[in-house]
Amino acid sequence: MTLIKNVKPYGEEAVDIRITDGRITEMAPGLDGDDVLDGAGLIALPGLVDLHTHLREPGREDAETVETGSRAAALGGFTAVHAMANTDPVADTAGVVEQVWRLGQEAGLVDVVPVGAVTVGLGGTQLAELGAMADSAARVRVFSDDGHCVADPALMRRALEYVKALDGVVAQHAEEPRLTVGAQMNEGERSARLGLTGWPAAAEEAVIARDVLLAQHVGARLHVCHVSTAGSVDILRWAKARGVQVTAEVTPHHLLLTDELAETYDPVYKVNPPLRTDADVQALRAGLADGTIDAVATDHAPHAVEDKESEWAAARPGMLGLEQALSIVVQTMVEPGLLNWRGVADRMSVRPAAIGRLETHGRPLAVGEPANLLLLDPAHSAVVDPAALASRSRNSPYAGRELPGRVVATFLRGVPTVLDGKAQK
Repeated sequence: MTLIKNVKPYGEEAVDIRITDGRITEMAPGLDGDDVLDGAGLIALPGLVDLHTHLREPGREDAETVETGSRAAALGGFTAVHAMANTDPVADTAGVVEQVWRLGQEAGLVDVVPVGAVTVGLGGTQLAELGAMADSAARVRVFSDDGHCVADPALMRRALEYVKALDGVVAQHAEEPRLTVGAQMNEGERSARLGLTGWPAAAEEAVIARDVLLAQHVGARLHVCHVSTAGSVDILRWAKARGVQVTAEVTPHHLLLTDELAETYDPVYKVNPPLRTDADVQALRAGLADGTIDAVATDHAPHAVEDKESEWAAARPGMLGLEQALSIVVQTMVEPGLLNWRGVADRMSVRPAAIGRLETHGRPLAVGEPANLLLLDPAHSAVVDPAALASRSRNSPYAGRELPGRVVATFLRGVPTVLDGKAQK
C-alpha cells in the first residue's frame, strides 16, 4: 500500500491518494497510513502512453534494448509504450512480437506493446501475418511499416480491410517515396541555400489525403504517424469533419524545433519527417490544442554513435524523445495556455490508450481505477545532459536546453518504477 499526500490530480485541488493492490482505493484529504509519499507541490496525471517508440531489440541492441528503452520511458512518466516493428528481424510474425512482448514483461518497468508490421519485411508488397500477430500473446492491435510508407494504394486498402476485422488500426508513415528520393531536410528556401535536397510537404500530405479517402471507403480506422506540416493538419481537420475514422500524432520535436537548426549541419537534427518551418510548428500546436491531432507520440529513435555522428547526408534520421516528451509539451502547450493538465492527460494518455486499445491505461485518476500514474514537479527545470539519459544512445536534440518539469515518480499498477526521479530497476 502507498499513500500519496497532498498531491494535485490534474493540477486541481490537493488530495491524498491511497493505492492498494494495484488500484486507487481512496482519494480524499486527510487520509492516514504508512508508506507515505509527500506529494506537496506535485501534479498527478495518468501514466503516459506512447504510440511510437523504437526499442531496436531484436537486432540493434547497441543502440537500445527493451530494458534501456523501458527505463527511459518510465523516467519520462510513461506506463505503456508501443514498440515499432522495424527491428531485425522485422516484427512481422507472431514469434517476433511475442519475443518483444516477453522482453518487456521481464524488464517490468512499463507495458511494452509490440506493433506488428503491415507487410512482410517492411517490403511493401505482401501483407504480413496480421491475424496471427493479433491472436498472439502480444495481442497486437496496431500495425505499421513505420520507416517506410505503405505506398501501394491497393495494398493499403487490403491492409485496412483486414485490420478492421481485428479491431485494429493501421498506423501509416505518410511519405510518398517518389517525392523524397535523396531528401535531406524540409524543402524550401533554406534547403536550396544549404545545398541539401528538399523534402516537400506534399510528400506527406498526398499520402494522408489518399489514405483518409481509403479509410472512409473501407470504414476502417487509420492512424497517421508523426504529422509535420500545416497542410496535413488541414487535411485531417477536413477528414474528421466528414466522419472519417482517422487519428493522428505529433512528436515533441515537431512541436518545438524548426528547420532553422539544419543551418548547423549537426546531424542530431536530421529526422524523418524533417523539421519544418515555424508556421508548420504553430499549426501543429493549434491542431493538437483543438483535437485535430489526437496524441503526442515520441518517435523515440535511438542510434549508435557511428550511425549518427557523421556528415549530414550519411547520418541516420531520428532523435531521442521519451525522457523529455512531457517537458516539451509543458513548454510548448501548457505554458502558452494551449492545453491545461486535463488536456495533457487526454493527448498523452487517454487518446493514445484508446487508439492502441489498451484497456487498463489512459484511465482517469479515480477510485477503483488501475494505479497507472505519474507525479510531476512543474516548478522544476533542468538542462538536458545526454550523458545522463537512461537510453543506450545519446542523440538528443535537446542537449543543453533548459526544460521545465520533472517526473518525480511513476507507478505501474501501483508499483513504483520511478521514485525521486530514479528508475527502480
